[in-house]
Amino acid sequence: MDDRREQTMSGHEYSTTDISAASFWAGTVEEQERTFAHLREHEPVSWQRPIENAVAPDPEDTGYWAVVKHADICEVSTTSDVYCSGQGVMFDRLTPEFLEMTQSFLAMDNPRHNDLRKLVQAAFTPKRIRRIEDQVEQAAREVVDAFAGDPAGELEFVEGCAARLPLRMFSAMFGVPEHLQERTAAAAQDIVSWADPEHLAGRDPAQVQVGAAQTLHEIAGEIVADRRENPGDDLFTGLAQAEVDGQRLTDAEIGAFFVLLSVAGNDTTKHTSTLTVEHLTEHPDQRDWLVADLDGRIGPAVEEFIRYASPVMTFCRTATQDTELGGRRITEGDKVVMFYASGNRDAAVFDHPGTFDLSREENPHVGFGGGGTHYCLGNQLAKTMLRALFRQLLTRVPDIHVTAAPELLGTNFIRGVKRQPVAFTPEAR
Repeated sequence: MDDRREQTMSGHEYSTTDISAASFWAGTVEEQERTFAHLREHEPVSWQRPIENAVAPDPEDTGYWAVVKHADICEVSTTSDVYCSGQGVMFDRLTPEFLEMTQSFLAMDNPRHNDLRKLVQAAFTPKRIRRIEDQVEQAAREVVDAFAGDPAGELEFVEGCAARLPLRMFSAMFGVPEHLQERTAAAAQDIVSWADPEHLAGRDPAQVQVGAAQTLHEIAGEIVADRRENPGDDLFTGLAQAEVDGQRLTDAEIGAFFVLLSVAGNDTTKHTSTLTVEHLTEHPDQRDWLVADLDGRIGPAVEEFIRYASPVMTFCRTATQDTELGGRRITEGDKVVMFYASGNRDAAVFDHPGTFDLSREENPHVGFGGGGTHYCLGNQLAKTMLRALFRQLLTRVPDIHVTAAPELLGTNFIRGVKRQPVAFTPEAR
């Protein structure tokens, strides 16, 4: 009865293919892809009931449009005047205050989005970018140094390797001191793990997220205050000093960007690298092909790492006007959710999309978004870290392989891995 009432309120009928259930998100990647394939063919834009396991369930939420085809994802991404971000980019309608605290320009519309993004970009000077790129290779080498010679030849890959490189680079970029790094990583993990029962351990999801955001703002405030007194060659100094047309970033804006990057700067690389070790284990022919010319092939291979893993699974927009998408009438105010993992398996764009093919020449994946004004600012850094890490792994412990199925994080946002055991032949020393 409630469903019928909500359908009447929204003016839309719910799809019979339900991708809002917690059971759908608890399924395997293969099970989810079968459902997405059905939707791409029969119902590329479908009206879905409100998502289960919301951070803050809204009794007035009537549902959302699920967008599963590559072309439609790109249309939503590139028409920000029709599909806005200012009301949030998650399934949940979070408060404006929380959006300000956590999502920076990711949840803003123009002109404010462009103004803030320009200020942030002003901190990424050419000198600072070159310095960051130089640090990546050294950091990747030192991360692998820590376990490559271990005579046991075993490792829990997420904490022992995958999480370490992005945390080190993120900390080096911002100038996060060593004594605050683990606290920063833990708070960032809280923000993306709201739907995972093990991680929550009985805690309230909304309180966990708010508490984590407050922690990250406190850390940012402490470091920025120090950098104003003692400038350094790091991103916090750059953000404190950045100025465009007489405008500077406020402490709250710097804190929100720190929250955004603490999540985006860690999770994409961490989970892509972990899932890729599994994919290389499952496809030894692809590993052999890559190793045969590692320097010449690692660039395009990384694009396939990202497409096949699709670590960021969803982002939401809100329709600013009545419009049409995929043959469906979208009403002003409707939530429109892009399913990147589905778009990255769209046979209309990718030949044999279910195949892990490191030699794929055309790879317009949507792993960093579908283009437009919100395309991921850190995409080049993420790819640089993946190239550096796999150069180290495939030259020093080339037979590294998973020994059990990964334990996945239970959320509808990040295709994350909690634990992934691996084994390898120790490096001779």
